[in-house]
Amino acid sequence: MEFPEHFNQLELLDTHGHLIPRGASSLWTEEEEEEEEEEEEGCRGKDWYLEKEETLKDEPKLLILWAAQNSRLATVHRLVTADPSLVHCCDEDGYTPLHRAAYSGHVDVVSALIAAGSRVDPRTADGWTPLHSACRWSRVAVASFLLQHGAELNAQTNGGLTPLHLAASDTTPLRTDSPRTLELLLAQRRLKPGLRSGSGETASEVSWRTGPHHALFEMVEDCVTVVPFDS
Repeated sequence: MEFPEHFNQLELLDTHGHLIPRGASSLWTEEEEEEEEEEEEGCRGKDWYLEKEETLKDEPKLLILWAAQNSRLATVHRLVTADPSLVHCCDEDGYTPLHRAAYSGHVDVVSALIAAGSRVDPRTADGWTPLHSACRWSRVAVASFLLQHGAELNAQTNGGLTPLHLAASDTTPLRTDSPRTLELLLAQRRLKPGLRSGSGETASEVSWRTGPHHALFEMVEDCVTVVPFDS
């Protein structure tokens, strides 16, 4: 996908982030969607999940995508044992089971998929890796696990966004893991904080413009040590 000059993909995330594929598409705002999901999850019992799995039993690709997103670890194990190639399947937007487990924050499912042979850095149609997805939704435990297993720290999407750009742009006040995700990325020795997005911004500039945690970027800024001069 080509982006016009001065196109700011992060501004698009701010206004249309709820339309980024996260399983079934939704027209809810992100806050409304999360509240709706919490209410639904509170009403879901074991029977609901079993019924859902039954409806998808003849469509293993759809089932593993759904199971990865909904933390159905036993189902994921069963599916990849029967057909290891399922770890590489994807939806129409290119999101794999690993992407779905990553943006949903399911570390145990992420671990199982990688152990079963999933690539750590598969790309969606827009060039997102699972690490991008984890950082966009502040899934710090998943991001840490992916980095420990070789995820590309400085990977850029088709719009030039790195995981650091996405972590820096998370302004949701209720996400307590937002600063922890930033700290995790900024502490990595291989980090290239100066990479610019398609709109020409560094992650630090994004954070100064949109986020409450820009002070954390002092971790990677050049420091000047002043030593008193004794005459």
